[in-house]
Amino acid sequence: QVQLVESGGGLVQAGSSLTLSCTASGRTDSYYTMGWFRQAPGKEREFMAFIKWAGTDTYYADSVKGRFTISRDNIKNTVYLQMGSLKPEDTAVYYCAASLQRGWTERPNDYAYWGQGTQVTVSS
Repeated sequence: QVQLVESGGGLVQAGSSLTLSCTASGRTDSYYTMGWFRQAPGKEREFMAFIKWAGTDTYYADSVKGRFTISRDNIKNTVYLQMGSLKPEDTAVYYCAASLQRGWTERPNDYAYWGQGTQVTVSS
């Protein structure tokens, strides 16, 4: 079993920056990909980015490309999402997730483990 815990959410003003953290515990060597998703009320869960544990492969959705950066610290078993130029439409619950797949992983069903989420609210 893999456990994921997100942290770092909060209330910020538009144009500011915020960094989210996701710390993994348990059988952390059983997965290959970490992803970040978000979900606003009444909306479907939206893929934002993924990163591989091995190597440096990353991929970003167009909605966050150029503003958000995903990174990892293998020693701490932690994945980060650095968010800049935040907009009110970025307001959502942000989730990290772990996938057992090696390939392309941008669908929620590609991920086997999920954190509880952390709320990000951006005021105008």
